[in-house]
Amino acid sequence: MSKPRPHSPSRDVWDQFRRHRGAVAGGVIFLTLVVSVLLGPLIWRVDPAFIDLTIRNQGTSLSHPFGTDQLGRDMLARMIAGGQVSMAVGLTAMVLSIALGTLVGVLAGMTRWLDGPLMRLTDLFLALPLLPLLLVMVMLFRETLSIRFGTETGIFLLIVVAIGITSWMPTARIVRGDVLALKEREFVQAARSVGTTNTMMITRHILPNVLSPILVSASLGIANAIITESALSFLGLGFPPDFATWGRLLADATVYITDYPARVIWPGVAISLTVLAVTYMGDGLRDALDPRARHRK
Repeated sequence: MSKPRPHSPSRDVWDQFRRHRGAVAGGVIFLTLVVSVLLGPLIWRVDPAFIDLTIRNQGTSLSHPFGTDQLGRDMLARMIAGGQVSMAVGLTAMVLSIALGTLVGVLAGMTRWLDGPLMRLTDLFLALPLLPLLLVMVMLFRETLSIRFGTETGIFLLIVVAIGITSWMPTARIVRGDVLALKEREFVQAARSVGTTNTMMITRHILPNVLSPILVSASLGIANAIITESALSFLGLGFPPDFATWGRLLADATVYITDYPARVIWPGVAISLTVLAVTYMGDGLRDALDPRARHRK
């Protein structure tokens, strides 16, 4: 009788992840939203910026499933276009935040003389009121970047950088703690004893072993970036009014919430579903990547 083949670590992670019903549901919802905003323009070929005042403020119909806004623009097309921008901002800002947090955490954990200054810098950013800081950054650099790169590209870069450089701190603290623990492990000491350079040590031994908390932070970072971008757009400090994002659509619809409540519901539901889906995915990833949780199961 042949012995059963042992599971690979990746198979164990997947088995644990799929047992988390919320994480699986979140993954399905998030993938559905991503596919919808990416492939939506290929199916629904209505121009989101096309204005037709003769059909303004219409309800749902076959020609306009989500209705039209106060200028007669198709809401479904604007929801798809807004989803592309919101998703792009969330993913790009998350990558910047995770890169900064990982860099600071690894440097602080591996270099003793940098540990104190980098952690005090992290504490300083954690103590700052982030929303007022974001508002100041947008107001100071919005016009300059718009002139330099164009309105849409300039504001996109500004929002991504502003969110990224104000949300890296939790990742830095988590990575630093894991690096400090890994430095005392036997395999790291053995690698150091044979003359492994610090660069090789980080890339081959440290980073692969701190990948789990980085992935969890990345999933939660997407939700944080989407909420922050929506808040800035809702306050009128994000993208220009004629440029659709979910936050911008929500802000525009609040004026008509009494007469046309559906126009508030669509972007609100999209933002809520995305944030909840990503949060549940992060929760499932945390359990799946934790060996102790797998053993308990």
